[in-house]
Amino acid sequence: MVKDRLLLILMIGMSLVSGCLPKREMAGRHASERPAPVFRTEGGAPILTDASDASPRATVHRHKRGRSLLESYAEVLGVPAKELRTPQLYEFIDQWMGTPHGSGATRRTGIDCSAFVGLLMQEVYRKQVPRTSAEMGEIVKRKYERQLTEGDLVFFSFGNNGRIDHVGVYLTNGKFVHVSTRRGVIISRLRDSWYYRYFTRCGSVSR
Repeated sequence: MVKDRLLLILMIGMSLVSGCLPKREMAGRHASERPAPVFRTEGGAPILTDASDASPRATVHRHKRGRSLLESYAEVLGVPAKELRTPQLYEFIDQWMGTPHGSGATRRTGIDCSAFVGLLMQEVYRKQVPRTSAEMGEIVKRKYERQLTEGDLVFFSFGNNGRIDHVGVYLTNGKFVHVSTRRGVIISRLRDSWYYRYFTRCGSVSR
């Protein structure tokens, strides 16, 4: 009994350090547990999404239909490819797509939400952000949801104390990319009943 409690305390402590709390363990069934459409890029790698309004088609093979990387992601996001303003963003996402979650990890074998966002902001936008999601939430220029644009950050609080413990990057058409504890790097819908319930802040990184 004592050993189990110590293990639980250790796991929570590691999650707090990484800035990503274990969402599935905290609040039951959520969007990423539902069957999700599977999209594929030219090389056959899946574009993972649990967005409930994604295209119902099971797969999209760019190499068979002459699709570019942006066209494949545009279909997942439900917009014309010309609306995706930063090709480097989707190239970065595609490189990390499906990478599993790992508390405190920063590698292709596992990464947490804040590390993923930090690397994305650095490599795509040449901007430096703090290590944890809570710290990121303090330095962004706050926005209303309707003002969100590609590359802005979206924050969530899955705990009972109101503390920010999860972060993702807004894409377009209500979708964002983040690291799910269950499915790794994935595209989700902000207004999904699970995520929107815990959505707490959003904004842009100015520096």
